[in-house]
Amino acid sequence: MKRHVVMAAFAAALAAGSAGAEVAPADVKWDEGAIAQSLSGVAGDPDSGAKIMTTNALGNCVACHQISAMPTVQFQGDIAPALDGAADRYSEAQLRGIVVDAKHTFEASFMPGMYKTGPFIRPGDAYTGKAAPADLPPILDAQQIEDVVAYLLTLKE
Repeated sequence: MKRHVVMAAFAAALAAGSAGAEVAPADVKWDEGAIAQSLSGVAGDPDSGAKIMTTNALGNCVACHQISAMPTVQFQGDIAPALDGAADRYSEAQLRGIVVDAKHTFEASFMPGMYKTGPFIRPGDAYTGKAAPADLPPILDAQQIEDVVAYLLTLKE
């Protein structure tokens, strides 16, 4: 009996570990611009997503997008579509795909790929004018992507 309890506990721990396994940027599975699978295996937090979207050192989505649900955020941009009603226009998988790399959905988009490590055309090695010596790290990590998607899912008309 003790052995069965230990084996069940081990199986549960193993399942929990794989549920939280992070998908690397190169391993993201695309389906027509959408990404169905969570990148972190952990549900996103809309409050953290809102912070990421308004923090200069993180996603800073409001530099380009307007969000009426954030009236106290100053200097919202107007060079990209407003995000009001995003959850009515796109599914969770589509929103995840757009945040990860919008060019998979909108080829002419100038939005940076937030969970992309390369190849890039413009970023180089600091200000040397030379190509970066290796892939660049993603702008946001897997959980931050899930948090932003969770916030976007709150934006309904």
